[in-house]
Amino acid sequence: MQKILLAYDGGDPARRALDTASELARLTGASVAVVSVVPTHPGRFPVDPWDDTSVHAQELLDARRLLRERGIEAELIEPTGDPASTIERVAEEGGYDTVVIGSRGLNAMSRILQGSVSEHVATHAKATVVIAR
Repeated sequence: MQKILLAYDGGDPARRALDTASELARLTGASVAVVSVVPTHPGRFPVDPWDDTSVHAQELLDARRLLRERGIEAELIEPTGDPASTIERVAEEGGYDTVVIGSRGLNAMSRILQGSVSEHVATHAKATVVIAR
């Protein structure tokens, strides 16, 4: 394990993922980058005004602070797009060998209606994926 990509959105599952990523980095000496994807949607309003760039920028700064408290300096990445496919693309293009992501614990109906980012990344990414629960 040399390069860890932490998918982070500030929620409780993401905090568990941050804890997991920081522990893996501590044990292996791997570098860490944090990605927070600003979701875009097809249609008239492609960016949700409640989930815009400033929200994700703050999440990234929070993640940087939490990681620094653990002695880890992290690169911050803030792309836009579909969260699942963007995380996969960033991991592949950046040469990350591990992706750490939280699981929101969606029930079956929610997974069908909303989709599960962690499930999609786990089944499609070329890197090893660790899902923090």
